[in-house]
Amino acid sequence: MDALLLPGLLLLLLQGLLLLLPAALLLYRHSPACQYLCKMALFHCWIVATATVLSPFAAFRGRSVENMKLLRAALLPLKRFYGIRVRVSGSERLRLPGPFVIVCNHQTSLDLITMVEVIPERCVPIAKRELLYLGTVGWACWLSGIIFIDRHRRDAAIEVISRTASAMHRENLRVWVFPEGTRNPGKAMLPFKRGAFHLAVQAQVPIVPIVVSPYRDFFSAREKRFTSGTCTIRVL
Repeated sequence: MDALLLPGLLLLLLQGLLLLLPAALLLYRHSPACQYLCKMALFHCWIVATATVLSPFAAFRGRSVENMKLLRAALLPLKRFYGIRVRVSGSERLRLPGPFVIVCNHQTSLDLITMVEVIPERCVPIAKRELLYLGTVGWACWLSGIIFIDRHRRDAAIEVISRTASAMHRENLRVWVFPEGTRNPGKAMLPFKRGAFHLAVQAQVPIVPIVVSPYRDFFSAREKRFTSGTCTIRVL
């Protein structure tokens, strides 16, 4: 009897899966919240998969800013999956011969998509120290030379800024800083933290401001909305 029931149960399971697929597609097509969740899941899975696959290759070189090229190449295709068009103006201002500090507004984790469009050669971001402990993602960031800063310990942060100022000339580094210090999807910018400016003064290097237009036309975490759209990056 059990032998007769098994094929029937397998058939019902198969039918259920076949019905589930079109139902999921309909839900994705007609539910903005479902689209948002699926796209954000893909975004984070892509980052984890990229870090996991590329880290062993980057490890052969060791901790080096040159590994940023691998991360950039892996993240560039994401804009096509999401239908995000990126327009850049003033990119010639990033062709300075020596070190400099970039300051840029910080909206969401999607800033990775816009950052890789304009990040110059031998440039590393300053990131919160918590990122270092995110498994292969943290390992990939460390291997790429990303500078980690403890936002809760002022003395440690000052020490990191001093070491970075020395390294900028020694290693011909450019440093990308989000001076607001945290994500800010609002219409007005938050007060700037002073670290980026202390860094530029200590290293005696220029500051290049970059402004990324708001994502609100196609993305809103609050409204659970993620469609396609256009983003403008201006190098000032």
